[in-house]
Amino acid sequence: MQISEIKRVVEQVSKDKGIDFNVLIKTLEEALASAARKKLGKNADIEVQYNEESGEIEVFQFKEVVADVVDPDVEITFEEGRKLDNDCEFGDSLGLKVDTSTFGRIAAQSAKQVIIQKMKDAEREAIYESFIDRKGEIINGIVQRVDRGDLIVNLGNTEAILPVREQISREAFRRGDRVRSLIKDVLLESRGPQVILTRASSEFLISLFKTEVPEIMEGVVKINGAARESGVRAKIAVSSIDSDIDPVGACVGMKGSRVQNVVQELKGEKIDIIPWHPDDARFVCNALAPAEIAKVIMDEDRKSMEVIVPVDYLSVAIGKKGQNVRLASILTGWQLDVVSEEEHSRTLKDELNTLMSIPGVGAAQAESLHSNGFYTLDDIADASMDDLMEVDGFDEERATLVLEFARNPKAQVKTPDDDVSDDDASDDDMSDDDMSDDDMSDDDMSDDDVSDDDVSDDDVSDDDVSDEDESAADTEAVHDITDEEVSVESESDTLDVHDAEGEIDSSDQEADLESGALKTDMADEEADSSEQESDPEPNPDA
Repeated sequence: MQISEIKRVVEQVSKDKGIDFNVLIKTLEEALASAARKKLGKNADIEVQYNEESGEIEVFQFKEVVADVVDPDVEITFEEGRKLDNDCEFGDSLGLKVDTSTFGRIAAQSAKQVIIQKMKDAEREAIYESFIDRKGEIINGIVQRVDRGDLIVNLGNTEAILPVREQISREAFRRGDRVRSLIKDVLLESRGPQVILTRASSEFLISLFKTEVPEIMEGVVKINGAARESGVRAKIAVSSIDSDIDPVGACVGMKGSRVQNVVQELKGEKIDIIPWHPDDARFVCNALAPAEIAKVIMDEDRKSMEVIVPVDYLSVAIGKKGQNVRLASILTGWQLDVVSEEEHSRTLKDELNTLMSIPGVGAAQAESLHSNGFYTLDDIADASMDDLMEVDGFDEERATLVLEFARNPKAQVKTPDDDVSDDDASDDDMSDDDMSDDDMSDDDMSDDDVSDDDVSDDDVSDDDVSDEDESAADTEAVHDITDEEVSVESESDTLDVHDAEGEIDSSDQEADLESGALKTDMADEEADSSEQESDPEPNPDA
């Protein structure tokens, strides 16, 4: 092949391989320079230029004009230089054109290797540049082979890889199957550009909806986010800039035709289309549908929400193995904690009781702390004085007291109200002592009352006494016993408790004796009167 034919060959290769013409020319120049050094020596100053007019590549060797030649590869004598250029002087660099036809087989082989390597590099660079701009685009390919679960897909001018981790679960492909996937990444490696495909990412789901829904392509309907567990379930949030267009209805399509095409491509994956809302709490409620939400508690500092649902909807909100709440958390970007109303009430009560256990904190202060995000002692311990001063009902003294207790719960912190409480306690103790004395007196009185009852019972047991005499006897017995009680009480002031009880027992015995004597006299009188009544009147006839 003649050198003059290089231009035609380079143009043909550039067209077939998609490599820029100038890149191929540069490759040939580097190859000829390598071959010239093989021929002329490693130290030779070689320069290769492409002549666009003639279509040839020219090789020149430069030498410096010197008086004495030390290295003939880079130096030339003044006389030889004059033969090439009559105007040359010492120190000038003269270029000598080299005949490439004299390079030989070794030099030609070296040039061939350089050309092959450079063309591969150029082709790899061209493929990389063509695919790097198509990142995030859906592309079709044919499965060429399967390598340990990874699919090698033929894209036409290059091969791509669909790793097993980027495939939908329970989906299988064979050689020759057509596969539709998304270009996830393009890597430039030494062995060639590596195009990474995916079918399991959320971006693939979004791209499918862009393909099926014209309103999304036009920008009327916007996809605000997507969360997906490939092959099982996915959630996608949409919104519309036109109030007359329903974003959810646009994505579903007539009788679900649009969303069904996406579901079929994803091998039956369930898709929840959710209306996006600028309010984070409302957006979370939409994301947890179809569960009903009773209350949402937000913590913006921690980017978390506590979602409270009725007991009947707890399992619906959580989903199978926590799938629903997990996808909703990914979609909204908030950490979600779903609890039932009963559990929330129980937790709230425990937290308030914990806060009220702090000295100086009552029910109102505990509610203020809880509403400001202080749920436990650790939350208070991590806070500063200024943070507690912002809570309603907290002054500097109370805030200091609460902080000291929270940071050292085992220490005994004395509140300002403790002194008053101690005084009240001492008064209560004194009152208790007084009450004990009174109780003792009452006990003594109760013993007397028991004796009175005994006496009364004895009096009532006399059947022979008439009603009038019985009431009179009872009155006299009561007076006698009352006198005895007065004497016993006066003596009990100076005697011991046990002595007083003994005296009371003696008095009771004396009272019983007197009552017995009285009963005996009354019985005798009654007997006499009965005898008189029993005597018959004298018979007048007698």
